Amino acid sequence: MAAKREKFSSQATPELLSKMREIARNDGRHFQAVLEDAMISYIEGRESPNVRPEVMAHFRASVERNRRLLELLAK
Repeated sequence: MAAKREKFSSQATPELLSKMREIARNDGRHFQAVLEDAMISYIEGRESPNVRPEVMAHFRASVERNRRLLELLAK
């Protein structure tokens, strides 16, 4: 059974709409499917931001290296 859909109306720049339509055409998909994928990706990105492990490792190492400075700045 297909998921229930709700119609809505919105606006976007002609350039953005053109790019979305081009993606749909190139992928052989309906515009609404591409739009739905874009909305899902946006929501997932906001709900669970993913930081690459190597970036987090560098951050933790930097905090550890600068712990004393951070303590002094916090005072």
